[in-house]
Amino acid sequence: MNTLILSRLQFALTALFHILWPVLTIGLSLFLVLNEALWIKTRDPDYYRHARFWTKLFILNFGIGVATGVPLEFEFGTNWAPFSRAMGNFFGNILGFEGAMAFMLEAGFLGIMLFGWRRVAPRIHLFATAMVALGASLSAFWIMVANSWMQSPAGGVMRDGRFIVTSYTRAIFNPYALWSIGHMWFACLETSLLVIGAISAYYIWRGRAPAFFLKSLKLAIIAGIVVAPMQIFLGDGSGRVIFQYQPTKGAAIEGHWATNPPGTSAAWALVAWPSAQEQKNIWALKIPDVLSLLATHRLTGRVKGLRAFPRRDQPPALPLLFYAFRLMVAIGFYVFGLMLWSLWLWWRKRLRPDRIRTNRLWLKAWMSALPLGYVAVECGWIVREVGRQPWIVQGIMRTAQGVSHLNPAVVVFSSLGYLILYTILFVTFVLFFRRIIRQGPDLTLNPPPLASEIPLGIERRDAPPHPLDES
Repeated sequence: MNTLILSRLQFALTALFHILWPVLTIGLSLFLVLNEALWIKTRDPDYYRHARFWTKLFILNFGIGVATGVPLEFEFGTNWAPFSRAMGNFFGNILGFEGAMAFMLEAGFLGIMLFGWRRVAPRIHLFATAMVALGASLSAFWIMVANSWMQSPAGGVMRDGRFIVTSYTRAIFNPYALWSIGHMWFACLETSLLVIGAISAYYIWRGRAPAFFLKSLKLAIIAGIVVAPMQIFLGDGSGRVIFQYQPTKGAAIEGHWATNPPGTSAAWALVAWPSAQEQKNIWALKIPDVLSLLATHRLTGRVKGLRAFPRRDQPPALPLLFYAFRLMVAIGFYVFGLMLWSLWLWWRKRLRPDRIRTNRLWLKAWMSALPLGYVAVECGWIVREVGRQPWIVQGIMRTAQGVSHLNPAVVVFSSLGYLILYTILFVTFVLFFRRIIRQGPDLTLNPPPLASEIPLGIERRDAPPHPLDES
């Protein structure tokens, strides 16, 4: 266990744990904007109560996301100092943009969103919530720009061991960027919709305010009908970009070893067990012609096999890549099927307060979907990062060149510290999450008056706060 392996394991631990929290923060912030806008538009107090209830889960995720994200920034200086020195002219600037442009915007309006319900006008509060949501999405944008550039570097040249930016536009909008940003952003939306829908289905299943939570469940279904197929489309586009710019990763995730001759098609391995040692699949169940269609959208498209590349350039952990990719794809189609099922029940008029609880199997399907978005995101990130190896910046710097020369014991000690800290944070989250779910929403909470509801000539005086209003 050398420093390189230990540093990679440490970054994997911190990155895979951190990504759990901003995923929900991004999607849930947009859901809060939607509920506030619906409350102002319809005057329905239930939408206001929904906004207040889901805000508790948002702030819980936001707090843990901040706490777990800070170590990642420091690891670039402690564990990956040679990489930071060589690529900092672009990579460091992008992380700076994320902090100054996105995180500060989000944090700046967060106080108004949390404590301004009766201190600012409803439309001003809606604006503050929208700015928090914009900051969360901007954060994802800049992080994905930085990571996409590592996958397909552009907009500069290496000079004297450092990356010199010649075009920020080309570097930011590198070949991977738009597909990666869209795929990740929609993954955040899809994960958030599954969480919102699953929690709503749980309350309906238990008979706790079914009419109230039917509203949030229907909003999740309406959004999911758009998001689920769009995510499949973006996943297909992202896959084709992989085969174009990272053919070794593409071949690895598909267990494809031999390049198909011109005029022939590449078969797709539905299931297999790829072996790097033997440079072949130990066993495989293949479907003819399909891989060429998936990778190139042509029946006889040429797909390079792993054996076309030196072993030192092939990604590690081939079975992990192969099945992580398939699990992610399977979850995407499951979610799409769940949305179609939900749409069919809605069309059959079975999503009404008096009939919703009769759909027991459907409610179970929604509740069981709560962790699936997280699983898909983690699988996608594994494919993205492990598949890039042995490069830390594709084609420019190998991972072994970017690691700091630390004593392995130091990396072990810090990794144990992160493991203990993240365990405490996770237990804390579970305890507070259970408390929020057990308490449920306050259905007696009265919203503040809108400006149009205050009679002319009467000085505005907000209603007295509810005892739990600022909890």
